[in-house]
Amino acid sequence: MDRPDISAGAELGPEPPVGNVDTPPVAPVDGVPVEMTEPAATGGAEAPEPTEKQKARTNRKKQGYEWIILIAASLAVALVVRGFLIQAFYIPSESMVPTLVKNDRVLVNKLSYKLHDVHRGDVVVFKAPPGAATAEVKDLIKRVVGLPGETIEGRNGSIFINGNPLDEPYLSPDVRSRDFPPEKIPPDKIYVLGDNRQDSRDSTFFHAVDEGAIVGRAFVKIWPLNSLGLL
Repeated sequence: MDRPDISAGAELGPEPPVGNVDTPPVAPVDGVPVEMTEPAATGGAEAPEPTEKQKARTNRKKQGYEWIILIAASLAVALVVRGFLIQAFYIPSESMVPTLVKNDRVLVNKLSYKLHDVHRGDVVVFKAPPGAATAEVKDLIKRVVGLPGETIEGRNGSIFINGNPLDEPYLSPDVRSRDFPPEKIPPDKIYVLGDNRQDSRDSTFFHAVDEGAIVGRAFVKIWPLNSLGLL
Protein backbone atom coordinates (compact mmCIF):
# COMPACT_ATOMS: atom_id res chain seq x y z
CA MET A 1 0.00 0.00 0.00
CA ASP A 2 1.34 3.37 -0.96
CA ARG A 3 2.19 5.81 1.86
CA PRO A 4 0.72 9.34 1.59
CA ASP A 5 3.00 11.91 0.21
CA ILE A 6 4.32 14.23 2.91
CA SER A 7 6.14 17.37 1.92
CA ALA A 8 9.58 17.77 3.36
CA GLY A 9 9.73 20.07 6.36
CA ALA A 10 6.02 19.96 7.09
CA GLU A 11 4.98 19.25 10.68
CA LEU A 12 1.87 17.67 11.95
CA GLY A 13 -0.08 19.49 14.64
CA PRO A 14 -3.56 20.33 15.84
CA GLU A 15 -5.94 22.28 13.74
CA PRO A 16 -5.84 26.00 14.51
CA PRO A 17 -8.59 27.07 16.89
CA VAL A 18 -11.72 28.46 15.40
CA GLY A 19 -12.72 31.85 16.57
CA ASN A 20 -11.46 35.39 16.67
CA VAL A 21 -8.27 35.69 14.73
CA ASP A 22 -6.81 37.79 17.54
CA THR A 23 -7.26 35.02 20.08
CA PRO A 24 -3.96 33.23 20.64
CA PRO A 25 -3.95 29.51 20.10
CA VAL A 26 -4.18 27.29 23.14
CA ALA A 27 -1.83 24.32 23.45
CA PRO A 28 -3.45 20.97 24.05
CA VAL A 29 -3.20 19.29 27.38
CA ASP A 30 -2.45 15.56 27.00
CA GLY A 31 -3.47 15.89 23.42
CA VAL A 32 -6.90 17.39 24.27
CA PRO A 33 -7.36 21.00 23.13
CA VAL A 34 -8.36 23.44 25.90
CA GLU A 35 -11.42 25.43 25.05
CA MET A 36 -11.28 29.18 25.63
CA THR A 37 -14.00 30.48 27.88
CA GLU A 38 -15.02 33.96 29.08
CA PRO A 39 -13.85 34.79 32.62
CA ALA A 40 -16.48 34.23 35.26
CA ALA A 41 -18.19 37.37 36.43
CA THR A 42 -17.27 38.35 39.95
CA GLY A 43 -19.65 39.66 42.55
CA GLY A 44 -23.31 40.39 42.04
CA ALA A 45 -25.14 43.06 40.15
CA GLU A 46 -23.52 46.53 40.07
CA ALA A 47 -24.89 48.92 42.76
CA PRO A 48 -27.12 51.66 41.33
CA GLU A 49 -25.95 55.27 41.43
CA PRO A 50 -27.53 57.27 44.31
CA THR A 51 -30.38 59.51 43.28
CA GLU A 52 -30.29 63.30 43.54
CA LYS A 53 -32.68 63.08 46.50
CA GLN A 54 -30.36 60.69 48.31
CA LYS A 55 -27.37 62.93 47.58
CA ALA A 56 -29.23 65.96 48.92
CA ARG A 57 -30.17 64.05 52.09
CA THR A 58 -26.53 63.05 52.62
CA ASN A 59 -25.37 66.65 52.15
CA ARG A 60 -27.95 67.89 54.65
CA LYS A 61 -26.69 65.38 57.21
CA LYS A 62 -23.10 66.51 56.68
CA GLN A 63 -24.10 70.16 57.05
CA GLY A 64 -26.04 69.30 60.21
CA TYR A 65 -23.00 67.61 61.75
CA GLU A 66 -20.83 70.61 60.79
CA TRP A 67 -23.25 73.03 62.50
CA ILE A 68 -23.38 70.88 65.63
CA ILE A 69 -19.58 70.85 65.82
CA LEU A 70 -19.40 74.61 65.15
CA ILE A 71 -21.97 75.45 67.83
CA ALA A 72 -20.32 73.17 70.38
CA ALA A 73 -16.92 74.71 69.67
CA SER A 74 -18.37 78.24 69.94
CA LEU A 75 -19.98 77.45 73.28
CA ALA A 76 -16.73 75.98 74.58
CA VAL A 77 -14.81 79.10 73.53
CA ALA A 78 -17.47 81.36 75.08
CA LEU A 79 -17.30 79.48 78.38
CA VAL A 80 -13.51 79.72 78.44
CA VAL A 81 -13.59 83.43 77.61
CA ARG A 82 -16.29 84.16 80.17
CA GLY A 83 -14.64 82.06 82.85
CA PHE A 84 -11.09 83.30 82.47
CA LEU A 85 -10.77 86.33 80.21
CA ILE A 86 -13.64 88.73 79.63
CA GLN A 87 -17.16 89.03 81.00
CA ALA A 88 -20.00 91.45 80.29
CA PHE A 89 -21.81 93.24 83.14
CA TYR A 90 -24.76 95.60 83.23
CA ILE A 91 -25.01 98.64 85.49
CA PRO A 92 -27.90 98.19 87.97
CA SER A 93 -27.93 101.65 89.58
CA GLU A 94 -27.00 105.34 89.23
CA SER A 95 -23.98 105.10 91.54
CA MET A 96 -21.44 105.68 88.72
CA VAL A 97 -23.16 108.63 87.00
CA PRO A 98 -21.98 110.40 84.86
CA THR A 99 -19.39 107.79 83.78
CA LEU A 100 -21.96 104.99 83.65
CA VAL A 101 -25.73 105.13 83.88
CA LYS A 102 -28.30 102.49 84.73
CA ASN A 103 -28.56 99.65 82.16
CA ASP A 104 -25.24 100.45 80.49
CA ARG A 105 -23.19 97.38 79.55
CA VAL A 106 -19.46 97.08 80.13
CA LEU A 107 -16.79 94.48 79.43
CA VAL A 108 -14.58 93.42 82.32
CA ASN A 109 -11.02 92.12 81.88
CA LYS A 110 -10.61 89.33 84.41
CA LEU A 111 -6.88 88.95 83.79
CA SER A 112 -5.84 92.55 84.48
CA TYR A 113 -4.82 92.13 88.10
CA LYS A 114 -3.08 88.85 87.48
CA LEU A 115 -0.67 90.84 85.31
CA HIS A 116 -0.28 94.07 87.28
CA ASP A 117 -1.35 95.82 90.50
CA VAL A 118 -4.58 97.73 90.95
CA HIS A 119 -4.25 101.36 89.84
CA ARG A 120 -5.92 104.40 91.32
CA GLY A 121 -8.74 105.53 89.04
CA ASP A 122 -9.53 102.02 87.73
CA VAL A 123 -13.22 101.13 87.45
CA VAL A 124 -13.54 97.67 88.99
CA VAL A 125 -16.20 95.02 89.47
CA PHE A 126 -16.01 93.15 92.76
CA LYS A 127 -18.02 90.75 94.86
CA ALA A 128 -20.36 92.72 97.10
CA PRO A 129 -19.23 92.67 100.76
CA PRO A 130 -21.51 91.11 103.40
CA GLY A 131 -24.54 93.31 103.91
CA ALA A 132 -24.15 95.07 100.55
CA ALA A 133 -25.37 92.25 98.28
CA THR A 134 -29.03 91.78 97.38
CA ALA A 135 -30.98 88.96 95.75
CA GLU A 136 -30.59 90.70 92.38
CA VAL A 137 -27.13 92.24 92.75
CA LYS A 138 -24.17 90.09 93.74
CA ASP A 139 -21.42 92.27 92.22
CA LEU A 140 -20.74 95.99 92.49
CA ILE A 141 -18.88 98.40 90.22
CA LYS A 142 -16.98 101.35 91.68
CA ARG A 143 -13.84 103.41 91.13
CA VAL A 144 -10.59 102.73 92.98
CA VAL A 145 -9.67 105.82 94.99
CA GLY A 146 -7.40 104.57 97.79
CA LEU A 147 -4.63 101.95 97.58
CA PRO A 148 -3.21 99.55 100.21
CA GLY A 149 -1.29 101.29 103.02
CA GLU A 150 -2.62 104.80 102.27
CA THR A 151 -4.61 107.02 104.58
CA ILE A 152 -7.81 108.34 102.98
CA GLU A 153 -10.12 111.09 104.21
CA GLY A 154 -13.22 112.91 102.97
CA ARG A 155 -13.13 116.57 103.93
CA ASN A 156 -15.04 119.63 102.69
CA GLY A 157 -16.43 117.67 99.73
CA SER A 158 -13.00 116.49 98.52
CA ILE A 159 -10.89 113.35 98.94
CA PHE A 160 -7.48 113.51 100.59
CA ILE A 161 -4.80 110.83 100.25
CA ASN A 162 -2.08 110.95 102.92
CA GLY A 163 -3.17 114.51 103.66
CA ASN A 164 -3.04 115.71 100.02
CA PRO A 165 -6.14 116.59 97.94
CA LEU A 166 -6.84 114.09 95.19
CA ASP A 167 -7.32 115.34 91.63
CA GLU A 168 -10.33 113.52 90.13
CA PRO A 169 -10.83 114.67 86.51
CA TYR A 170 -13.41 111.92 85.87
CA LEU A 171 -15.93 113.65 88.18
CA SER A 172 -18.33 116.40 87.20
CA PRO A 173 -17.14 119.79 88.53
CA ASP A 174 -20.10 120.13 90.88
CA VAL A 175 -19.67 116.72 92.55
CA ARG A 176 -18.93 116.81 96.26
CA SER A 177 -17.76 113.71 98.13
CA ARG A 178 -19.09 112.68 101.51
CA ASP A 179 -17.03 113.74 104.49
CA PHE A 180 -15.53 110.90 106.55
CA PRO A 181 -12.69 110.70 109.06
CA PRO A 182 -9.17 109.56 108.11
CA GLU A 183 -8.98 105.82 107.57
CA LYS A 184 -5.87 103.70 107.14
CA ILE A 185 -6.33 101.25 104.27
CA PRO A 186 -5.06 97.78 105.33
CA PRO A 187 -2.65 95.78 103.15
CA ASP A 188 -4.32 93.89 100.30
CA LYS A 189 -7.38 96.14 100.41
CA ILE A 190 -8.62 99.03 98.28
CA TYR A 191 -10.96 101.94 98.92
CA VAL A 192 -13.70 102.31 96.31
CA LEU A 193 -16.19 105.12 95.69
CA GLY A 194 -18.97 105.67 93.16
CA ASP A 195 -18.59 108.64 90.81
CA ASN A 196 -22.05 109.75 91.97
CA ARG A 197 -20.65 110.41 95.43
CA GLN A 198 -23.86 111.39 97.19
CA ASP A 199 -25.84 108.44 95.82
CA SER A 200 -23.51 105.46 96.13
CA ARG A 201 -23.16 102.70 98.68
CA ASP A 202 -19.39 102.25 98.65
CA SER A 203 -16.42 102.15 101.01
CA THR A 204 -17.89 105.03 102.99
CA PHE A 205 -20.44 102.38 104.10
CA PHE A 206 -18.57 99.05 104.04
CA HIS A 207 -14.97 100.34 104.30
CA ALA A 208 -12.08 98.94 102.27
CA VAL A 209 -12.58 95.94 99.97
CA ASP A 210 -10.35 92.87 99.72
CA GLU A 211 -8.32 92.84 96.51
CA GLY A 212 -9.18 89.15 96.27
CA ALA A 213 -12.86 90.10 95.83
CA ILE A 214 -12.14 91.92 92.57
CA VAL A 215 -13.64 90.20 89.54
CA GLY A 216 -11.78 92.41 87.07
CA ARG A 217 -11.31 95.84 85.54
CA ALA A 218 -14.08 97.39 83.46
CA PHE A 219 -12.28 98.73 80.40
CA VAL A 220 -14.91 99.50 77.76
CA LYS A 221 -18.56 100.47 77.59
CA ILE A 222 -20.32 98.49 74.85
CA TRP A 223 -23.94 99.59 75.29
CA PRO A 224 -25.65 101.74 74.24
CA LEU A 225 -23.78 101.83 70.95
CA ASN A 226 -23.88 105.61 70.70
CA SER A 227 -21.75 105.83 73.86
CA LEU A 228 -19.31 103.06 73.01
CA GLY A 229 -15.88 103.86 74.41
CA LEU A 230 -13.01 103.07 76.77
CA LEU A 231 -13.28 103.70 80.49
